[in-house]
Amino acid sequence: MMTLRTSAERGYADHGWLKSFHSFSFAGYYDPAHMGWGNLRVINEDRIAPGKGFGTHGHRDMEIISYVLSGNLAHQDSMGNIKGIPPGDVQRMSAGSGVMHSEFNHARGQETHFLQIWIEPNVQGIAPSYEQTTVPAAAKRGVLRLVAAPMGQGGDVGIHADARVYAGLFDGAQAARLAIAPGRKAYVHLIRGALEVNGTQLAGGDAALLDDTAEIALEHGKGAEVLVFDLAA
Repeated sequence: MMTLRTSAERGYADHGWLKSFHSFSFAGYYDPAHMGWGNLRVINEDRIAPGKGFGTHGHRDMEIISYVLSGNLAHQDSMGNIKGIPPGDVQRMSAGSGVMHSEFNHARGQETHFLQIWIEPNVQGIAPSYEQTTVPAAAKRGVLRLVAAPMGQGGDVGIHADARVYAGLFDGAQAARLAIAPGRKAYVHLIRGALEVNGTQLAGGDAALLDDTAEIALEHGKGAEVLVFDLAA
């Protein structure tokens, strides 16, 4: 079964320096029907004004992925990491037993646009850790690239969670299929463009929530950038 949730149905917050769409309940946005999907807990689409950002704050027992679309996200944390995250990079932070960090837009004169993704871990209280890698656009063109997977299972970054995250870019005749094992959930988040998911048309910001579905078929893309999540139920 597939349920379509349009971009306009998401929560939205405008703080002036930060404009954020919330796919699931987060901060001041609460919708008991959208608390997460499987072990996927947060997808926030954030736009940060130049020179602004999130001051130092803490997390624990959560796998946090940042996927930058434009601009540059400056990250600093209590593990000693000081990094810039440009478009094309995937960053993973395992909060584990506790970590403090900050995120700012250091792209001079340019908004930073990124996705903040939280996945519930399958272990708790581990030492916090950090990983960042570049995934070229060519590696995502017309395919589903495994950008995050359980540790040691082939993702560009490893996570402490029973989940796999794929990224793809699709135009025209480019298409991909992904098998989903029985008893699992899947979530398709179309970042931008247009794309058909199992025959249903999605536009940028839309999502497809899938349950009891054996396969995901992506086709007829128009400037499409998409994330697909294979999740524990």
